[in-house]
Amino acid sequence: MGRCIGLRHAAAEPSSADGVRVLIDRRWPPGLRKEQVSADLWLKDLGPSESLTRWYGRDARRWSAFAQRYRAELLEQRDLVLLLCELWDRGPLTLLYCNRDAEHCAAAVVREMMEERVLAARSLQ
Repeated sequence: MGRCIGLRHAAAEPSSADGVRVLIDRRWPPGLRKEQVSADLWLKDLGPSESLTRWYGRDARRWSAFAQRYRAELLEQRDLVLLLCELWDRGPLTLLYCNRDAEHCAAAVVREMMEERVLAARSLQ
């Protein structure tokens, strides 16, 4: 798993380097049709809960707390996170997000968590 996990906006044109494109959001991207998103998989249950999303409100001052709370939610979706890890193990993986900020989106938290787990596993070897 030496590859990076890509992040792309859901409306971005697919690239041959994307590999499997997975939408990480509870809601379908507003104003986009299925063919415009080109997602291979939509794991809506991996998106942050509605209550957490409302609380965060895209307020950058709450980003760290949001990321921490979202990670706790992700621990409850262990099977879906493991599915993402298996997909990543097979080849390139790109996580799709809906909001305008690639640094402050749910997909960025998922990617960071996955990469940390791989680094931790390697340190145990």
